[in-house]
Amino acid sequence: MVDFRKLDAKNVDNYTGAGIYYGAANTEAASCKDKDVYIVGGGNSAGQAAMYLSNFARNVFIVIRRDSLSYTMSQYLIDQIGNTPNIQVLGNTEVVEAKGNERLECLVLQNAETKETKTVSAGSLFIFIGAKPITDWIKLDIIRDGKGFIETGRNLLPYEGYKKTWKMNREPYLLETCAPGIFAAGDVRAGAMNRVASAVGEGAMAISFVHKYLAER
Repeated sequence: MVDFRKLDAKNVDNYTGAGIYYGAANTEAASCKDKDVYIVGGGNSAGQAAMYLSNFARNVFIVIRRDSLSYTMSQYLIDQIGNTPNIQVLGNTEVVEAKGNERLECLVLQNAETKETKTVSAGSLFIFIGAKPITDWIKLDIIRDGKGFIETGRNLLPYEGYKKTWKMNREPYLLETCAPGIFAAGDVRAGAMNRVASAVGEGAMAISFVHKYLAER
């Protein structure tokens, strides 16, 4: 299971669901008609949301900390965004505060280099800054990457702790963790595609590996 990473900006939590949304562009698109909409995030999900929202919003602004989308977004999306007149990329920029009465009305943006701020009107803010795996409940010594996603298969081999926990005479199966017989599938697994279809497929594969593991006993 995963949860959306929260945007660390003042008052964002006050307007979540009331103008600020985490990855809900499709369901909220109609409410953006003829408004200025802001998107935080430079990945493909943010780019796809920007293209979709551009059909409804007056303007779509993509807010990124870096100077270009090229570090994190596929080129085909960058090209589409560049050819869409009502989408603008705000590089070297961060959202530092949200303002409004009962719902979002304005955002305070800060230039990452000069630290200058400006307040802009905003009909909605969509946040696409990735997901955080909910793996803290696992009390076993399971190896995870720097973001908390569970490592599996050959990706475990470079980790120093791998040799301390792995006691089998074979390498881990594709979806097997550093604890023999314990498998990870879906969004919590490091390197997963974060799609429902992929998670279902990995779940089926994991069952197959469970049978292999049990056959070894």
